[in-house]
Amino acid sequence: MALSPKSNKLYVAYEDAKQDALKMLAEPVPLNIRNAPTTLMKDLGYGQGYQYAHDTVDKIAAMQCLPDSLKDKEYYLPSEQGLEGKYKKRLEEIKTWRKDHKK
Repeated sequence: MALSPKSNKLYVAYEDAKQDALKMLAEPVPLNIRNAPTTLMKDLGYGQGYQYAHDTVDKIAAMQCLPDSLKDKEYYLPSEQGLEGKYKKRLEEIKTWRKDHKK
């Protein structure tokens, strides 16, 4: 028996993100998250400003990882059902942290 509260918020987020990915295939990847295996790529700014969240005190990075056209897009909008209430609270904490640490 499935006893946990039901939500399709993650499914909806996935489908929304998938549609954006399919519609915006040509959107440029932000330079800071591009790999820079050559000197030319390094000189062009690839990888500059990359933040490895695992190495930070708060385990959160303030860098932009989506193309400019999607940078403020929110896909996962958790409900208050079941554990999603906890996830919603954590997402709000992360948003606040990023707002406070924006460069």
